[in-house]
Amino acid sequence: MVNCCGLITAQKEPVPLQSIDVRVEVRDHVATVVSTLNYENKEDKPLEAVFVFPLPGDAAVCHFSAEIGQKHIVAEVKEKQQAREEYDEALSSGQQAFLLEESAESPDIFSLSVGSLPPGESASIRLEYVTELAVQADDGLRFCLPAVLNPRYQPQGSEGPSVQVSSVPASQVPYSLSFSVQVSSPRPVSKVESSSSLEPLQYLNTDQTQASVKLAAGHKFDRDVEVLIYYKDAHQPTAVVEAGQTSAKTGTLMGDPVVMLSLYPEFPQSVMSSLASCGEFVFLIDRSGSMECPINNSNPQETRICSARDTLLLLLKSLPMGCYFNIYSFGSSFEHIFPASVEYSEKTMEEALKKVEGMSANLGGTEILQPLEHIYSQPCVPNQPRQLFVFTDGEVGNTKDVIDLVKKNAGSHRCFSFGIGEGASSALISGLAKEGGGHSQFITGTDRMQPKVMQSLKYALQPAVQDISVTWDLPKKVSATVLSPPITAIFQGQRSLIYAQLTGQSSEAAEGTVMVKYTLAGHPSQNQLHFSLKPAEDTGLTVHKLAARSVIQSLELEERAHRGQQHDEVKKKVVELSVHSGVSSSFTAFIAVNKDNSEPIQGPLVRRNIPTPFYGRAVPMMAMCCAPAPFADCLPITHDVQFLTSYADEEPEAAEIQRDPLLQLVSLQKASGCWLLDAHLAAVLGKSSEEVEKSKPAAVKEEVYATILALIWLHGFKLDAKEEWELLSVKAASWLHAQNAPCVSECVEAGNALLGCSVKKEALGL
Repeated sequence: MVNCCGLITAQKEPVPLQSIDVRVEVRDHVATVVSTLNYENKEDKPLEAVFVFPLPGDAAVCHFSAEIGQKHIVAEVKEKQQAREEYDEALSSGQQAFLLEESAESPDIFSLSVGSLPPGESASIRLEYVTELAVQADDGLRFCLPAVLNPRYQPQGSEGPSVQVSSVPASQVPYSLSFSVQVSSPRPVSKVESSSSLEPLQYLNTDQTQASVKLAAGHKFDRDVEVLIYYKDAHQPTAVVEAGQTSAKTGTLMGDPVVMLSLYPEFPQSVMSSLASCGEFVFLIDRSGSMECPINNSNPQETRICSARDTLLLLLKSLPMGCYFNIYSFGSSFEHIFPASVEYSEKTMEEALKKVEGMSANLGGTEILQPLEHIYSQPCVPNQPRQLFVFTDGEVGNTKDVIDLVKKNAGSHRCFSFGIGEGASSALISGLAKEGGGHSQFITGTDRMQPKVMQSLKYALQPAVQDISVTWDLPKKVSATVLSPPITAIFQGQRSLIYAQLTGQSSEAAEGTVMVKYTLAGHPSQNQLHFSLKPAEDTGLTVHKLAARSVIQSLELEERAHRGQQHDEVKKKVVELSVHSGVSSSFTAFIAVNKDNSEPIQGPLVRRNIPTPFYGRAVPMMAMCCAPAPFADCLPITHDVQFLTSYADEEPEAAEIQRDPLLQLVSLQKASGCWLLDAHLAAVLGKSSEEVEKSKPAAVKEEVYATILALIWLHGFKLDAKEEWELLSVKAASWLHAQNAPCVSECVEAGNALLGCSVKKEALGL
C-alpha cells in the first residue's frame, strides 16, 4: 500500500518535487534564467527522484548546485560517462548525489537525478542557464520557458535509447510554478505580452528602461510560458564587450575579453519593393496523429491540421506566377502531390488545393527524416532558388539527425520552419531554420498561424543576400577571432549575432569597427558598427557562456559530420571547452556529490519519476505512463500512433465550423491574381448576384470589376488581417495593371458605393 501523503501522481505515487521557482533577468536580448526546484521526501524510505524536462534548444546551462540543510554543494562539469559513474558510486556507498545531463538526441531535453534523499529531508536544486532571445516578425523578442514535454516520436529502427518519462495531463501536475521576469535595456520597454496570464507590467524607473512582470497565480501547466518583450527603436545595432574571467588563463576563450555584436542590416527600399517572382517552393506538412490536437485549449475546434490546411490555401494563392512548387506530407510514411516540383499555374494550383482539402492527421508517427531526404534527392530547378517550408508540432526523437541533414544541404536551399502548438521542440524548429539559412516561428496560445507564415513567405521572396563577409578594424595590438558560425543568411530587419574573442591589449578609450559586406540583387552593400572596447560591468560572464555554447554546438555538428577518423579529436575539444567554460554539452554532465554525509544513507533507494505535463486531450493510461524521451537506459518506445489511439472514434468537427469569410474570398482567387464575377463572390461580399451585376460600369470587363471589388472588401473589412492577404493583393494589383483597363476610378467608386466603403484607389495599389 502506497502512503499517499503530500503530492501524488496519476499512478498514486508520492512526488518529492514540491515547487519550481523561475526568475528571469533579461538584458537587452539575452536572458539569464535561474530555476530553483524544491524537493521534500515525505515517505519513510530514501528516494531517488528523476525529472526529465525541456529547456530552450540553444540554452547554455552554466550552473547547477544543491542546498541540503546548511550544506551548499556546487556541481562540476565532467565527461558524461565519468559523471554517471561517480553518481552511481556515490549512491551505492550511501552518499547523496545530483546529476544533470543533456539528451544525446536532442539538446532541448535534460534529465535531473536527485539521489539518496533521506526520509523527512528537503533539498533545493538551483539550475542556471543563459539564452539569446529570438526576434519575431513583429520585432518582439521571444522568451519561452518550456513547461510542456510532449512524447518525442522515436523513428523505427533507430538506436536512440530512452529513459522512461512519466507524463501526466496538464491538469494533474502535482507541483507549483512561480515565474518572474526583470527586463533592463538601453532602450525603453514599450510592452510585454504573454500567452499566459501575467500580473500588470511594473516599470522600475522613469525612463521605462527597466521593468518587471510576474506570472499570475494559478498557472495551468497546459502551455509553455511564452513572454514577448517589445522595445522602442528595436532595430538599433549593439555591441557588448565583456572582460575575461580573472582566474582563467589569458589566450583562452574564458580568459580573454569576448564581444557580442547584434546587427540589423537595413536594405535599400528600391530593392525590397521588388519581391522575387521566381523560386521553387516546397511545403512539408506534418500529418502525424498529434496534429489532430487543438492549437490551444480555448478553441478546441481549431486543430493544428485545420490551421495548416488554411495556411496552405493562403500560401498557394500568394505564390508568384512563374515559380515552381510541390507539397509533401509526412507521418510514419510520406506522400507528395506531384512527382517533382511543377510550374505554378491555375491547373496545378487547383490540383494541389483539392489534395490539401483532403489532408487529415492520419499518417501515424513523425518520420521527418525520410521526406527531407527525398526532397534533397530531387534536382533543383535551374534559376529557381529552393525555399523549404516545414510545418510540424515538432515531437521527434532524432532531432540532431534531422538538423545535420538540413545543414548538409544548406547550400542548395533556405529552410523556414514553424513549430505548431505547445511543447514543439525548440531545438528542432530553431535548428532547422538556423542551419537552413531561414527563419523560424512558433505558433502557440491564441496565435494565428497565417500571419506568421505569410511573414516568412515575404522573407523567402526577398532577394537572396550573397557573398557575405565580416571585416574588423581594431587598434594595432588587438585582433578578433570570430567564434560564431559564418553568417549564411540576412533578411531585412532580422538580427545577426556575432561572437568574437579579442586578443591583445588596448586602452580603455579604444574603439573598434566591424563591417558586414554583402551583395544584394547584384548590388554591393555594407553595414558597419562602431563600438567601444571598454568592457561592460556586471555581465556575469553571460557573453562568454553564450559564445562557448555557440562554439560547442558548432563542434558537435562537426563531430556528427565526421564520425570516424576525427570523432575522438572533436569530442575531446567539446569536453575540454565544456569543462573549461562550465557550459553543458552532449558529451558532459554536471555532477555534485555530498561527501560530508555523517552517516551513509541506509536502505534500498526507491525511484520516483517526476511527472512532466504534456499537452492535449485525454490519452490512454498506458501512453501516459510510457511517454518517451531520448535518454540513456533503453526502454520500449510509445509511438505517436499509439499515443493518439483515444482519438480514433471521434468524428472530425471541421464540417460544422463556418469557414472564415476571408479564407472564402481567398479560395475564389485565380492563380493569375484575378477574381471572377459570379454568385460565389457575391455571397462572400454579402450581396446578391443581381446587385453586383447592376453596380458594374458598362464598359468594364467582369474580371476587372470583380478583382477591384475583392480588393475594396479586403481593405474595407479585413485591414486588421492585412499581413495575411497583402501578397495576394499585390498579385491582384499587378494583374489589373497588365489589363490596361479603362474606368478604374469609376470601378472603385461603384465598388465603394456597393459595399458601403470609402477606400481610395491609391490604397489598392492602382
